[in-house]
Parts: sequence; structure tokens; C-alpha cells
Amino acid sequence: MAALGRAWRALLRPRGARAAPGGRRGVRALRRSPVRVLQPQSPRDSPQSPQPPPPGAVERGAAAPGLWYEKAAPGDRRLGKVVTIAKSKKFRDNHGKVLLEGHRLIKDALEAGAVPQTLFFSTVGHLKLLPEAEIKRASLVKVKFEDIKIWSDLVTPQGLLGIFSKPDPAKMCYPAAQLANSLPLLLICDNIRDPGNLGTILRSAAGAGCQKVLLTKGCVDPWEPKVLRAGMGAHFRVPIISSLHWESVPTSLPAGTQVCVADNNDPSTAGSAAASPQAPVKPNPQAAPEHQDEEGAAAIPELPAQHYYEDWARAPVAVVIGGETHGLSPAALQLAASTGGKRLLIPVVPGVDSLNSAIAAGIVLFEGKRQLLWRHKQEDDRQKLPVPG
Repeated sequence: MAALGRAWRALLRPRGARAAPGGRRGVRALRRSPVRVLQPQSPRDSPQSPQPPPPGAVERGAAAPGLWYEKAAPGDRRLGKVVTIAKSKKFRDNHGKVLLEGHRLIKDALEAGAVPQTLFFSTVGHLKLLPEAEIKRASLVKVKFEDIKIWSDLVTPQGLLGIFSKPDPAKMCYPAAQLANSLPLLLICDNIRDPGNLGTILRSAAGAGCQKVLLTKGCVDPWEPKVLRAGMGAHFRVPIISSLHWESVPTSLPAGTQVCVADNNDPSTAGSAAASPQAPVKPNPQAAPEHQDEEGAAAIPELPAQHYYEDWARAPVAVVIGGETHGLSPAALQLAASTGGKRLLIPVVPGVDSLNSAIAAGIVLFEGKRQLLWRHKQEDDRQKLPVPG
């Protein structure tokens, strides 16, 4: 019986497989003639077959003329980096890598100039949806869809993952339509801890035409997968500067910027809630020492309060949105006071709790956009008036 079992195992062993040291089988040998798996778009695209790549330790194939991919072998160490990058901010920061998932997000990143390092895909058809010139810069690795389902935390994964170098906002090429509709409107996020909220806020900022988004220390990492998914490509439409200390925020704002805060600390206004759901503003233990009084308590300056739909947006202007747990930092109020800023209130029905920070951010930003465009139109109309003779 033992001999019969050995004979069956010999018949079932893949052709070309051999025993590796320690009793483990090695990967299958490299095919002598890799097969092109995507047809050229036209006869003139590829009159000649591409030269096969040099021999390697994994199986390879051709996805297009001059575009080769590898088939991942069991135990490929690169696969483990996917989960590490997705779950570890420290790893992302130390190694300068981010993980993107899905066709739309990866395509937006490539078109904005983000540098791909490795793309994992389950079928070569996924590569057809991406710009070929850009993905040539990356290592292309074909993996089983079952493996991608394990790595992804999506309910329905698309079968496409990419490891990219962490984008540098100063080197990105943002869409022309986005730049053409950019306004002197900036957003400052203060203690936004929820990934879904931050992603939605970034999406609203891109939609409103914000010039820039600043994230202070205490905000969730904008490159966390949940933030990326909620942002729906906003990361590659508007510059995002993260991990800023409050002392460095003014240097990231245009000269003469007025800073307004979305807040509800206005005892004279009943039934009002602001974009930051805390009332009153709670001192932030992360506040810098210079923003504290002699007894060590956070010094909260007085700011005039008004409804968000009243006149406040004068270019350039920045809006601070506080998180739902820690609220606004005293440093945010100090900055607003130093620029002549205001508190912006969103009135709600009495008894209703304050608004979600992402919803309120959208309300305030699009109102700011409306006011800036209206003011710009008024100035244009004045310039078109005939000059008295």
C-alpha cells in the first residue's frame, strides 16, 4: 500500500516540480515561452512579439507589448507587506508607502503623478483599465483572488491593490478642472479622529474647490484605508498637508488669511449647533504651553459669533473644523482671534444634538464657496461699469 501511495503522488506531482531542501517543493520552473494574455489594441501596436524576460524564481507572463507580470509564488514576502501597510501608520511613515485599492483610486493616483511600486491583480483584465505608461514603472504581480479577499477589508473587493510611494503634495499634478475651479478657501482639520468623517470632509473640500487642506496633530492619518475609501479620490484632487503643529499652521496659510472656526460656544444663541459638536469648547490637553494661562489652564479667547449664512468669507479665508470627541483646540481659537476671525454657527431645532462634523464641514465650506463666488461676481460687475466722462 505504501508503494502504491508513492506511485500516485508521483503521478499527481506537477511536471517540472522538484523537491527542495527540507522536504518542501520548490516553485514551478519558468516557462520557456511566456504567453501574451492581452491582445494588442491594433495591428500596428505590436508587430513583433516582446522578448521574454530573464529567467527568475517565479512564473511570468506578458500583459501587453513590453509589459510583463509575475505570478506570485506561495510565501512571497511582498504579499505580507499589504496588510502591514494597511494597518500600521508607523510602517507607512517609516517606509514612505501607502496602500491603494480599487480601479478608480489607483487610476486617480497614477494620473496625479503618484509613484507605483507594486500592483497586485487577480486577472490581467484589471490592467486594461489603467494607463499603461504609468504601470510600467511598477512591479506587476498576479495573485489569486482568494488572497486579495483575505487582505482586503472590503465586502466586495475588486481584485486590484497597489503599493505606492507616499505622495508629496508639492510634486503632484492635480486635475486641470480642479485647479481651474480652486478658490482662496482653505480647510483646517482639528482633532478629526474618525476615518470615515475625515474622508468625507476631504471629499467635501475637493468638491467645494478648497485650495488646500491642513491636518493638525491629533487627526487620523489621511492615508489610512478607511479614509481613502471615504475620500473617493479627494487625496489626488486637493493638496493635503498632515501632522502639523499649531505653531506651523500660519506658515502654511496665504498672507492675510482670516481664520474662522465652526463652533457652538455661544451662550447668547439658543438652539444653535456648530460644526464642532462640543459645547462649550473643552480645553485640549495637547495645547501648546503658550496657549495656556498662568495657572496652566487653556486660555480661550472671545470670538464674535454669527450664523454661517451671514457674510464672513473674504479671500483668503480658512475654516477650522473640530472633531466630535475632543473638539476645537484652544490653539485654533487663538489663531482665529489673531486674524480677526469669527465663530460660525449652524442653527438646528432646539433639543436636537449638534451636527456630525463631516456634515457641518460640507455646509460651511459650500457656503464659503457661495460667498466667495458672489463677491467675485460683484467685483467683476463693478469693473464692467462705464467710467463717467
